[in-house]
Amino acid sequence: MQYDLLIRQARLHRHADTVDIAVKDGVFTRIAPDLDPTQAKRVIKAEGRLVTPPFIDAHVHLDAVLTVGQPRYNTSGTLLEGIQIWGERKQNLTVEEVKQRALEEIRWEVAQGTLHIRSHVDVCDPNLTALRALLEVREEVRDICHLQLVAFPQDGIYSSPDGPGLMRKALEMGCDVVGGIPHHEWTRDMGVEDVHYVFALAQEFDRDIDCHCDETDDPLSRFTEVMAADTLKQGWQGRVTASHCTAMHSYDNAYAFKLMGLLKKAQMNVIANPFDNVVLQGRFDTYPKRRGITRVKELLANGVNVALGHDSIMDPWFPLGRGDMLAAAQLALFLCHMSGYDEIADVLDLITSNAAKALRIQDRYGIEQGKPADFLVLDAPSAFETLRLLPARLHVFKAGVEVARSEPGRSYVKREQEQETEVTFRRITM
Repeated sequence: MQYDLLIRQARLHRHADTVDIAVKDGVFTRIAPDLDPTQAKRVIKAEGRLVTPPFIDAHVHLDAVLTVGQPRYNTSGTLLEGIQIWGERKQNLTVEEVKQRALEEIRWEVAQGTLHIRSHVDVCDPNLTALRALLEVREEVRDICHLQLVAFPQDGIYSSPDGPGLMRKALEMGCDVVGGIPHHEWTRDMGVEDVHYVFALAQEFDRDIDCHCDETDDPLSRFTEVMAADTLKQGWQGRVTASHCTAMHSYDNAYAFKLMGLLKKAQMNVIANPFDNVVLQGRFDTYPKRRGITRVKELLANGVNVALGHDSIMDPWFPLGRGDMLAAAQLALFLCHMSGYDEIADVLDLITSNAAKALRIQDRYGIEQGKPADFLVLDAPSAFETLRLLPARLHVFKAGVEVARSEPGRSYVKREQEQETEVTFRRITM
């Protein structure tokens, strides 16, 4: 048979030997050593470079991207001031400008190897302007990116006018996932009702759940356990995600141990967002300052699925960023003390296989025969080197079609009376 594409001498994550990867009609056809290159229309020589499934951004806010400084900057750096600024900015949203910003940022992510994105969309606007825009974007980017939309009540389901009605309308319009924000409701009782209403909607509309939950330094914020209990009562195991969970870094160890056991029993996912978590949390601390990220390493050790999101990109909560999920993974490695050799390999899973499980796309994700040919060729030979270098994503393929490519940068050193010498930062083998 003739292949449309052949990747030669590719190194797969956690596989010692290189293989050739053949693609035909948009799917992986054969994965084996020494396939015949004369049978392929196009051949890419990986030469021992790492080939992975595409990266996944499991938590971002596309409605707010690229609005930093509009109408003002977040001078306190707190989550609450960011919400206040966004409340001012969203009064002036239009469908076209939301689309323009979101499409620009999606191009950034695709260029850096992210082909699956879960975006939360603020649905507290009575006109649902951002949602209307992102529903159009979801259709327009299908050729380069798979986009899930979460109905997200930024101001609280019960703390904002007609929150329950707007959530229902957002799902009727086509949101893929039900969101919530229990810790931001006015009282704890209202926060519990927030969670219960999210689960009721999920059952009614047969949707997965992804709530911003316990995104605070307050050790008394304990809505994640309410989510776990509702998951078990409703039989929604594997379909529920708690995002942020930063209060977990302030819980005492005995309670954290109990909670992690409950999360495992409920088969819940946890999504950490290193950029926002470390910038927004700990703002009321003097010294020592808390790192602000949930217990990623410990959750993994206790059998809980953990993934990562970029969260904010040049918006009222995080002024920097460019949509690079490898950079998010590297930051998580630092913050969570996951610097052991095997742990570094695990960090790559946080933006690939673990995230695919959280988004429930495992059936069409991964480099396996018969699955869609979505993959990256990285300018590095291993997960270790990938997390060290944040290398160029040389080739980005979706369904066997190249949707992005990058060229690695070059650096040179010149000493007196010597010829200029190119510097390479890559280690060829590990």
